[in-house]
Amino acid sequence: MLTGPLLEWYEQVKRPLPWRATRDPYAILVSEVMLQQTQAARVVAYYERFLARFPDVASLAAAERADVLRLWSGLGHNRRALALRRAATVIAEQGWPADLTELPGVGPYTAAAVASFAHGAEVATVDTNWRRVVARHGSAPAPSPAVNQAMMELGATVCGARRPRCAACPLGGTCAAAAAGGPAIAPRARPGSRPRFEDSDRFLRGRVVAALLSGAPLPGGAERVLDGLERDGLLVRDKEGHAAVPRR
Repeated sequence: MLTGPLLEWYEQVKRPLPWRATRDPYAILVSEVMLQQTQAARVVAYYERFLARFPDVASLAAAERADVLRLWSGLGHNRRALALRRAATVIAEQGWPADLTELPGVGPYTAAAVASFAHGAEVATVDTNWRRVVARHGSAPAPSPAVNQAMMELGATVCGARRPRCAACPLGGTCAAAAAGGPAIAPRARPGSRPRFEDSDRFLRGRVVAALLSGAPLPGGAERVLDGLERDGLLVRDKEGHAAVPRR
């Protein structure tokens, strides 16, 4: 894979995402945890509010769970917020580990992203976008922080899963999929063939946490997710069974 055209393209089109303007490992860790299964455009406002309230590891480690969840609520996957707080607690007490996957909620991709974007490590940040671009192109670039950012940008904005814009791709001239007539696209699911997100337990869990944070009545059907939320540390119940968001 030719990295020259890729990096030239990236410099011209890169989105001004706030986490790209820092090398603070804590800020990058926050952004990467927020970006898990969530589009960058949705994350920006949450990221900025979160760092304004918890600007460093010590402030997040000392925060009450309810305060952390209040800033996270609406972003989805609330367990990520508590895992990030636990990771901050470990770092505040013991320092940054050599192997970041020892931190709660940090897997190989997130560890590689922090190493690359905070410390300049030449490791590949292999996420869904990276895999898709490499699978279609037929080769992988030598990793660097700039290449990692460019590969993620390419996968997110041009080499998409459903609507690839091959005419705009800087690697089109060397892409195996383009030479074969274009990438194979999986057929869309037929309308009604899968449940609506609004009917899922994941959606209901988010509504329950939001209601507890605001003091509003619990939504209908809440009982079916309370046990799971309690196991995940997102709520506690008193002797009468009344639910609340835990403070510590």
